Amino acid sequence: MERQDPASAKWWQLAFGVLCMAMIANLQYGWTLFVDPIDAKFHWGRTAIQFAFTVFVATETWLVPVEAWFVDRYGPRLVVCFGGVMIALSWFLNAHADSLVVLYAAAVIGGIGAGSVYGTCVGNALKWFPDRRGLAAGATAAGFGAGAAVTVIPIANMIRDSGYQDAFLTFGLGQGAIVVALSFLLRKPSLAAPVQRKTVRLPQTRVDRTPREVVRTPVFWLMYAIFVMVASGGLMAAAQIAPIAHDFKVADVPVSLFGLQMAALTFAISLDRIFDGFGRPFFGFVSDHLGRENTMFIAFSIAALAIVTLLTYGTQPLVFVFATAVYFGVFGEIYSLFPATCGDTFGSKFATTNAGLLYTAKGTASFLVPIASVISARYGWSAVFAIIIGLNVVAAILALFVLKPLRLRLLSEEPTSVPVVAARPIQAA
Repeated sequence: MERQDPASAKWWQLAFGVLCMAMIANLQYGWTLFVDPIDAKFHWGRTAIQFAFTVFVATETWLVPVEAWFVDRYGPRLVVCFGGVMIALSWFLNAHADSLVVLYAAAVIGGIGAGSVYGTCVGNALKWFPDRRGLAAGATAAGFGAGAAVTVIPIANMIRDSGYQDAFLTFGLGQGAIVVALSFLLRKPSLAAPVQRKTVRLPQTRVDRTPREVVRTPVFWLMYAIFVMVASGGLMAAAQIAPIAHDFKVADVPVSLFGLQMAALTFAISLDRIFDGFGRPFFGFVSDHLGRENTMFIAFSIAALAIVTLLTYGTQPLVFVFATAVYFGVFGEIYSLFPATCGDTFGSKFATTNAGLLYTAKGTASFLVPIASVISARYGWSAVFAIIIGLNVVAAILALFVLKPLRLRLLSEEPTSVPVVAARPIQAA
């Protein structure tokens, strides 16, 4: 008889995954704090420095399918342990980088490490929670979205007091060590439970499609295109929020909220991470009941309105803080909704690899980040914001009126005689 996992096991695995994700969050969301200090020291220019961010995101995302293959072969522990070592090495190199070549090499290493942790933890969550994919993926992604919230102030203070090199070194080595320790606690579920269709708004497949089959479906490529549209705007904002705040002349303006007072930029980044982290499991939970595409339409529309507000009133410090917080609160949901939609559409068996293939859309979107610096220098931030608004509006329309019926048609074409198995054994790792 196959070993049955205790009821609490899946929640512990979810918690371990969330903590791992929190430890890699600063590689993306803390980066904006380092851009101007690096430029002040070496005068390489924002665009050249931001290309390191593009390299990081591209490496992080495009190699996830390869890393997922290792997860399927060797289990999550080895891959996440490797990721912890790589992220520590990345920030060690950033601390000593005296040329763009070294900075870009560190970005590649950091991307490999972050992708190893990210893809493994999200895929593992989808397997442990086949009946709550939105909530599980959202909670796991929340670690990545909100993980920087508790460290952004210490990082900013260390950059100010000791220099950005010390901040890179201290936080890089510390976070890498924690990921390595947590990796030994991760494992696959012993049994793959059947998916229970909870609501007619949440259509789910009865067939496990292989990655080769997935990339041949129009549904996958439509999801990929929508992911790129929304992710590009969020990555632009995440990487450029500090330069935007400086250009809007609100970065160092004191803001008092919730009994706290700090510079508008620091407050904005901290609140952004909290809203981002909360939004991922919240919208994942909502989508488990309201439907994936319906939730996408709501979130993408709110994102467009938040950017309109930022464009119109962003030179006011309080508006800057709240508008960016709302935007990131609805942006981060793509990292819960798209993995959940992928699992619903293509099944659990190859969920890690299939979600990894879809996640490469983030890498594609990252190439628009340095372009934003060029556009802002020539036409101002209003042009960048107009692009983000347009992408979110188009994505909202495509999700509700194109993706939803196309996905329903794909699922309706499945054979009705596919047997539903109570549970199937999985080799534990």
